[in-house]
Parts: sequence; C-alpha cells; structure tokens
Amino acid sequence: MNGLLILDKPAGMTSHDVVNRVRRATGEASTGHLGTLDPMATGVLPLLLGRYTRLAQFFGAMEKSYTGTIRFGYSTDTYDAEGAPTSSVVPAALSLEAVRAAAREFSGEMLQTPPAFSAKKVGGTPSYKLARAGNAKPLKPVRIFIHEFTIANCSGDLAEFAIRVSAGGYVRSVAHELGQRLGCGSHLASLRRTAAGRFTLKDALTLDQLAELAQDSNLEAWLPHPRSLLPDLPSVTADLVTAGRLRNGVAVNLPDFSAAPLVKVFSNQRNLVAIGKRIAGTLFQPMVVVG
Repeated sequence: MNGLLILDKPAGMTSHDVVNRVRRATGEASTGHLGTLDPMATGVLPLLLGRYTRLAQFFGAMEKSYTGTIRFGYSTDTYDAEGAPTSSVVPAALSLEAVRAAAREFSGEMLQTPPAFSAKKVGGTPSYKLARAGNAKPLKPVRIFIHEFTIANCSGDLAEFAIRVSAGGYVRSVAHELGQRLGCGSHLASLRRTAAGRFTLKDALTLDQLAELAQDSNLEAWLPHPRSLLPDLPSVTADLVTAGRLRNGVAVNLPDFSAAPLVKVFSNQRNLVAIGKRIAGTLFQPMVVVG
C-alpha cells in the first residue's frame, strides 16, 4: 500500500508506537512519520506508507499549529507534565491580562533553547538519552518563528493557548519560558496538534477508524489522491516507454513547460512513477523512483 496517511495520535503513545500500530493494521512494513509528537501530545501525525516513504525529503520542514494548556506554579525537567519538578510549588493565580502581556513577547523571529529532553543530537547522541542518564548537556539555541501565540483563557493556575510555530520550535520551551517571564515556574500541561503544514484534523483518522477501514479493505480509497500530494510540484503523465526508462534511471523528455525544477511523473491518473529533476528544457532525470 502506497500513500499518505494522516492520523489523530492519541495520548500516551510515542510516534514510533503509532507507526507500529499502522504497520500491523495495514500490513505495510515500510511506514514512517513526518515529524514526531511527544507521547503526551495528541493530534495530527502525517505518515507515509510503502514506496511513498521515499518522498519524505520533498515534504520539507512544516509549520505546526497547536492548542493546549500551560500550568503555572512549578517547572519540570522535561518542560511538560510528565517530568519531575525542578522548582518549589508556589501558588500561581495569574490574571488573564498579565499572562497575555507576557505571551505577546513570544512573537516573530526569536532564538529558542530546545529542552534537554528532546531528540536534538549532542555529539551524535539524542539529548534525551543524556538527560535520562543525568548527564544533560547545554543545547545551542535555534532560530524559530512564532507566527501566533494567543492566550484564550486563564483560570487559577491554568492558561489555555493556541500557537502557530515554524518547524523546529518547541511548545514545551515556550511554556517553560513564559513562566520565567511571569516570575513563577510553569510547564506544558496538555498539547494537541491541530495542523502540520497543509494537513489538519479534518484529514485525520483515529487508530480505531484506521483499523476498521483496513479490515474492510477501504483504506486505500480513503487516502488522499496521489496527484494532490506535494501540490507545489507540477504533475506530468508519461507514456509506458518513457515511464520504463525513468524506472531504469534514464533521463527522458517530458511534456512539461512550467520551468519548475521538480515534477511529479505519473504513468496514469494514480500511479506515481518518480520525481523528476529538470536538467535542461524538458529533459528530466529521475531524482527518486517511486513506482
């Protein structure tokens, strides 16, 4: 089975756990996700199935949107509710105006330090492995862009928020740093990803829905049409001879005059053969062969 699958990830599972569930449900061993979600988080998790896993590089870095809650009063080592407290618990009854004023400082381009409990590599080792062993190393700040960060409500020690952030941004770090700005500890209490790039919750299946569709052999018909994937790349249709040459790694002429550097090459309406790279004019070489 080849295609793109958008899942609504449940809480309490790692992204790798979800991949394993999809493999069992679909029988497709070649399955991979396009960016992890923390075990605590729920929501949009895009996955590629079968030979479409070869397309991962073309999806690029995706902007993400989330909703969630931040708890004030103490910080944790993971910057979320699953971590161990790193500060004393203090009463934190903040006003909505005070929280919104502090949140306005998290806007536009900024440097952000990733959490120690993250997949960032330190000398080739994931930072979270070093942190779990009590040997956490300082991580270098990375440049991110926060397009939107709004506080919808604040009651007691909890604030509800919505955020839209560039690839590489950690909502946990935003939650942690917001508490620092307000003079109290804080951490991420809950998180739901509502969109990853063009993919939203409207496109997503639950694991139960996936299992039901897979059992009834209806899953493939539910997946997005292959020509709708990577919409920034033009689609061209090749005849059987040309498609065969592409599969063998041979450069071919294709009926495309868009001047785009990359094109999706189909042998019919649904069968994606390859991603072709323009050499000159209408001459393309296969960059990735899919089918």
